[in-house]
Amino acid sequence: MGRSARRSPTALHHREHTSAVDEILLIDDDVELCAMLTEYLGRYGFHIRAVHRGDTGLQAALEKNCALVLLDVMLPCIDGFEVLRRLRAESPVSVLLLTARGEDVDRIVGLEIGADDYLPKPFNPRELLARIRAILRRSQSAAQPAAQPAEQAILRVEGLELNPAARTVLHDGKKIDVTDVEFALLEALMRAPGKVVAREEISEAVLGRKFHPFDRSLDMHISRLRRKLGEDGEERVKTIRGVGYQLAVHLHQEAAPNASVRK
Repeated sequence: MGRSARRSPTALHHREHTSAVDEILLIDDDVELCAMLTEYLGRYGFHIRAVHRGDTGLQAALEKNCALVLLDVMLPCIDGFEVLRRLRAESPVSVLLLTARGEDVDRIVGLEIGADDYLPKPFNPRELLARIRAILRRSQSAAQPAAQPAEQAILRVEGLELNPAARTVLHDGKKIDVTDVEFALLEALMRAPGKVVAREEISEAVLGRKFHPFDRSLDMHISRLRRKLGEDGEERVKTIRGVGYQLAVHLHQEAAPNASVRK
């Protein structure tokens, strides 16, 4: 099949609903897979830049602003985990990890290092497209005003301050750097302080997909968020086994209408 496929009306319809500036950096040494994904995602308005080595991929991610990085784990020169470590030290760009190694430990390590999500190989391109769209919806929400003024109000809960408009988080007056997923998680919990928020609800709102009992993504993102909140992170963000998560409150909450303390 030729490199330039004829554009169908369906493909053109998809393009109308996708931003033309969404550039995705694909770091994967599988040349055939890169070509297939470039063609497939191109139908939906995404511009794909493919790089096939870890070192050059890291350089490309740091040099050029892109909407998302699709990062394979098994790469020549520098593996995907090391690329992610170095990238996270300098950039908050969203990263979707692609892993051909099926062990849960690989996926857990990737999330702990700072991946926004992961997708095991082989995968259905439609599932990849859904994950990409979910991540981009989160990352692009920072540039879009909320529909309701109340959604832009600064949230304050016992030393935590989250500003939806500025996309900033303060802990005891000190700014902490969080990923888009961690920001969305904290926002969901701070909008219901002291209450248990169901895992199904958080998965739909934050990850953009239904919760699966064997999916450890939420647990890993919560774990990273706790570490960033410091010594009291474990106490502040609680896991309610089999139900969901809770932002614990011990003192009175400042200036929030739903700040009642619940045991």
